[in-house]
Amino acid sequence: MVDFFWLLSDALLAGIGVAVVAGPLGSFIVWRRMAYFGDTLAHSALLGVALGFLLQVNLTLAVIIVCVLLAILLVSLQQKHMIASDTLLGILAHTSLSLGLVTISLMDSTEISDNLMGYLFGELLAATTTDIVWIFAGGGLVLVVLYLLWKPFLAITVDEDLAKVEGLPVAWLRLALMLLIALVIAVAMKIVGMLLITSLMIIPAATAQRFANTPESMAVGASVIGSLAVVSGLLVSYHWDTQTSPTIVVCAGVLFLVTLIMPTLSQFFEKRLKGSD
Repeated sequence: MVDFFWLLSDALLAGIGVAVVAGPLGSFIVWRRMAYFGDTLAHSALLGVALGFLLQVNLTLAVIIVCVLLAILLVSLQQKHMIASDTLLGILAHTSLSLGLVTISLMDSTEISDNLMGYLFGELLAATTTDIVWIFAGGGLVLVVLYLLWKPFLAITVDEDLAKVEGLPVAWLRLALMLLIALVIAVAMKIVGMLLITSLMIIPAATAQRFANTPESMAVGASVIGSLAVVSGLLVSYHWDTQTSPTIVVCAGVLFLVTLIMPTLSQFFEKRLKGSD
């Protein structure tokens, strides 16, 4: 066990850092039913990776810029009500993903082609000190903004029309929330992978929702459950040599299923105990 924590200390730090930040934002994604929005941003991350290689700039910075620009474009198009939101998300998701793949193929870069699976499914075990700094610096910034805007975010989540009547800048708050989600997805993409980051945001939040009494307890519970999924996923991956990031998502799914069947099991054993009396 000591070897496990020593060998995987960087991966643990990176994974728990992502889980702590993803929990509260994942709660908003669940409440506002924005799962497809998260997938759209994650798909666009590949375009950021491709442009980062093309322009020879920091990949994390390139992904952040692309995700933020896509979030701004999405909000501006949604406000014009030209097309249904899910259709718009589908267009942007697949267009940005395809554009990223086309850019990669045009570059003929063996470096990015060889590491494509890592960008798709994450490389938590390859987390570096620079990655950890990005996660904790970016995550800390997101948590501070989230703390300051928590009540306004909750207000527009419960009822946007009522929030407008109360004088809240609904459009700006909606954009700010989307930018925070974009920032977390961009920073966490290398660690969890563009196809899995949305899962790590949604599954722990959906699990915490089953026993949380307040929005705050659900946000904290989502962070704790996400961290448990990271630790258990790393343990399973370490012992059975499975791919780390998908294993973490599987562990998060198992935790969700456990909370799903727990009431049924509890009732079953209560009846058995009463029957034996």
